[in-house]
Amino acid sequence: MTRLIVAAGGGGDAVAAAMLHTALYGDEDQAVILTYAWDRLLVDPVPGPRRPADFTGLEPVTQSVWSVPAEARPVPPAGSTLPRLAAELPHTLALLDPGQGAEGVTRQLEKLISHLSPESIDLLDVGGDILARGDEATLKSPLADALTLAACCQVNTPVRLLLAGPGLDGEIPPADLRPLLGPLVHTFTPKDTETISAVLEWHPSEATAMLAATARGVRGTCEMRDAGLSIRLTDEGATVHEVDLDEAVSRNSLARAVMMTTTLGEAEAHSREICGFSEIDYERNKAAWLKKQPPVKLDPGKVLPQLDRFQTEARARGITHTTFRHLTEALKLSGAQRGDLRELLISERPSQHDAPLWNVTAHPEGTKPQT
Repeated sequence: MTRLIVAAGGGGDAVAAAMLHTALYGDEDQAVILTYAWDRLLVDPVPGPRRPADFTGLEPVTQSVWSVPAEARPVPPAGSTLPRLAAELPHTLALLDPGQGAEGVTRQLEKLISHLSPESIDLLDVGGDILARGDEATLKSPLADALTLAACCQVNTPVRLLLAGPGLDGEIPPADLRPLLGPLVHTFTPKDTETISAVLEWHPSEATAMLAATARGVRGTCEMRDAGLSIRLTDEGATVHEVDLDEAVSRNSLARAVMMTTTLGEAEAHSREICGFSEIDYERNKAAWLKKQPPVKLDPGKVLPQLDRFQTEARARGITHTTFRHLTEALKLSGAQRGDLRELLISERPSQHDAPLWNVTAHPEGTKPQT
């Protein structure tokens, strides 16, 4: 028995898909998780999503769909978390390529469905930006979700849209999402997170990290992203709801606009027109800025006092937690230093590691004396 889960927005949704599969379907069968290779600039210095030609070692599934095995490698200078995910998750990761727009994504999905004859097809989004109208002031990354939504509504096989962790991506407030949510499908528990615990030790996804944290009982307010968005960690954060696919398409102006696109550039143009921006433009501008920044050494003697100042200011803002991605940017370190920063902080102040988040309010008991 094969189940197909489409990760609406990329790598973080793919990690959540693995947790969802275990929670809903158990461990006996493996899933095929169809996902973008779109890791943003923390992992991949090249703006936009990666395509099959950006990898070596991919394996053909159909004429238009490739799987990403553990042995695959991104072609430098590109980066990708997918090969490591493939090594650590028991599922097949299939590469979603948006290079030919929504029409191309639709063809890939149709070919994969024909090849697999899956028992079920779930389209999973963590946070809820797949339900964006397009004019929300807090919207940051609607394009990937719009393309997958446009494709899923055009295949001739039933697709169930699932929304996990309403509001955890910081793009649409939970209050705006609640009227759109359908039946409760599942509430994640600490046991459910065991499937992805090891992955969350290194994967940069913030929304999925908060999803797992709320499942583990973490509550408070988490600061995320380079802009420092504040996200409430509540009981609602651990829930998974079904959402009517047709209603989602009716609401999502960008998804409707991109349905007939045949290139990613066309889809980007629609995003600029409807949402006022393209997230890939943002990545392009930020990548150009990052290239001009001088390298910064990870010096514990400087980082820990900087951390103390950040935490004092964060607590004054009412923040209880933050992500390691946000900490990396707040301390003005590069994305490549995120793992080293995490190891340093957990080693020095283990009591503040509220896995997979960082607790800025916890008393740093066990802090190692600085030498």
